[in-house]
Amino acid sequence: MDPGDWPGNLGAGLLPAPDGTCQGVFLRYDLFGGRGPAMIIGNLPEGSPARDVPEGEVPFEVGQLLLALENDEEVTVVSTEDVPVMQGDNLLIVRRVKLSESRISCVQFDRSDNVLVTIAAWDRPITDDLYALLKPLPAELFQQG
Repeated sequence: MDPGDWPGNLGAGLLPAPDGTCQGVFLRYDLFGGRGPAMIIGNLPEGSPARDVPEGEVPFEVGQLLLALENDEEVTVVSTEDVPVMQGDNLLIVRRVKLSESRISCVQFDRSDNVLVTIAAWDRPITDDLYALLKPLPAELFQQG
């Protein structure tokens, strides 16, 4: 994603493992000018512990969004639904995650390289055209340095 695509502040964070490998990359998009992020986008490779959440608990990115907003309200997963989305000539299966906090929108999809992408947005709907803006992160980011 090109930071110039949207207004606001875009930051990135890495989830390091003790052995030096990268267990995930997440982008924090602050549309509100320092008053909290509008969106957290996570890229978690296969085997990342952040992907392993017990059933009914929120994805890692939703937790990060709540922390960034200093919102300590308990949020749970109410339901999930798989939705097919066409991206050019490719079919993308998007999992829409419905949460007990209705102001949070959350979707997940698997990339062809087994990286799980999760988008958690605060008080903004996630539309299908957003997926076209997300450019895959290079595999080198997940290699041991």
